[in-house]
Amino acid sequence: MQFLKKRIFSLTDKFNLFLIGGFFVKAASDTVRVDPGPQGLGFEIPNLSILLTFLIRFFFVLAGLSALLYLLWGSLDWIISGGEKEKVEKARSKIMNALIGVIVIVATLSLIWTLEQVVFKEALCFGVSCDMKLPVLLKKT
Repeated sequence: MQFLKKRIFSLTDKFNLFLIGGFFVKAASDTVRVDPGPQGLGFEIPNLSILLTFLIRFFFVLAGLSALLYLLWGSLDWIISGGEKEKVEKARSKIMNALIGVIVIVATLSLIWTLEQVVFKEALCFGVSCDMKLPVLLKKT
């Protein structure tokens, strides 16, 4: 084990490497630039508006899946309640809460979609039906 530690430290000294987040990274003075070639990187690097649009859409998908799972949990509780009044009421409460959650999600999405498409005509987007648009301070020339 001691030999391995000495070997790692000698490697880090020799190649001037730093351990950051579990990865070895070269020091800034030894930065190597990678030329992507004529075909580019093969993907577009996302900007902040694309990232925020993804996060908003992901939130609504996660909320819908959570409401669906809570609805299934309530229905399963109702099935295995065995007819006991208290357990049936708890299961019914779960099902009602899940349905209220679905209604709130659908109403929110409908309101945001209406604002984006009808009221603002995609001049102002919140990230539901069109990509979010953020103001920029500097424009490329």
